[in-house]
Amino acid sequence: MKNGKVVIIGGGLAGLTAAIHLVSSGIQVTLIEKESFPHHKVCGEYLSRECLPYLQRLGIDVLSLQPSLLNKFSFSTASGRTINSSLELRGLGISRYNLDYYLFKKAKDLGVIILQDTAIDIQFMGSGFKVKTHQEYNFEADFVLGAFGKRSNIDKNLNRDFITNKSGWLAIKSHYVHDDFPDDTVALHNFKGGYCGISKTETEAINVCYLATYKSFKEFKNPSKYKEEVLCENPHLRSFFNSATSLFDKELSIAQISFTKKSLIYDHILMLGDASGLIHPLCGNGMAMAIHSAKIASESILYFYTSAKSKREDVEKSYREQWLNEFSSRLRTGRVLQKIFLNPGMAEVSQSFIKAFPGLLPKIINKTHGSPIL
Repeated sequence: MKNGKVVIIGGGLAGLTAAIHLVSSGIQVTLIEKESFPHHKVCGEYLSRECLPYLQRLGIDVLSLQPSLLNKFSFSTASGRTINSSLELRGLGISRYNLDYYLFKKAKDLGVIILQDTAIDIQFMGSGFKVKTHQEYNFEADFVLGAFGKRSNIDKNLNRDFITNKSGWLAIKSHYVHDDFPDDTVALHNFKGGYCGISKTETEAINVCYLATYKSFKEFKNPSKYKEEVLCENPHLRSFFNSATSLFDKELSIAQISFTKKSLIYDHILMLGDASGLIHPLCGNGMAMAIHSAKIASESILYFYTSAKSKREDVEKSYREQWLNEFSSRLRTGRVLQKIFLNPGMAEVSQSFIKAFPGLLPKIINKTHGSPIL
């Protein structure tokens, strides 16, 4: 194998998984992450079991963290009408605080160079990259993987198209204690202007993460007031919040979330996870998609190093084609579902239709999930 150097910008699921995959195959990997570990992240904290075979192949034992085993799904419209279904692939409720920290420690133990810093400049020089950080470190690499999440200052520095468009979405997350919430269920509750996901994590804390339009939020500009006046119009959410105790001193939030299409490859940088395209949270599968994108990128790069005839354009073509094959249908499904569920009339009608034909819901859920990643 050729000697290889890869720089990964971002230490979330996609970045850490790719780092572990590549370093395990003999590639020198430097990962740049602005935050220290461990830390909480705005996330639904639902992981589809589709990615377990791949993670196990990398020696990543997610089940050792004792996640909640999720096999039921409950969905309610803003008025509180509910439909329930089983989760065919099943999922895991696991906090990003613990999962990312576990991956961070494993990557470090395997020899990944992890730098707490911020990348400020990435230049493609024809045969490779030069990366400069805020602390004035300079790195050279054959490949750069962009795994810096939904929205980052590096997007601005790169002048990516979506970053100049105003986005009307924000997400808010907190952990709660609640005595009666079931261990095996992921719930999605609609409200006027958004939807809220609820599921238990490995710590017994219940993760609550909701996505809201800024238009519906701006007249309150206070998460507590918004929760009381808007979310609690849904009787299921009202019942939950009336009996729950928050474990966070302050809810986490992220604004300007963009669901527009993003470039998979920008100036030869391979984009992973949310940096490559964001699935609507109501599809509940962003974590698995981030991990899967790391696999596709890592394998495309490794082929470059093991094949004498492989060129950079082959790596980029392979990554683009596989990414689109795996995820484009899921993203389209997410966009359609969002339009339906955020329209109160359409949500009520669609739920009546699904209740009349209950076999439809598992099929819809499967459209947002993939097959086990072998």
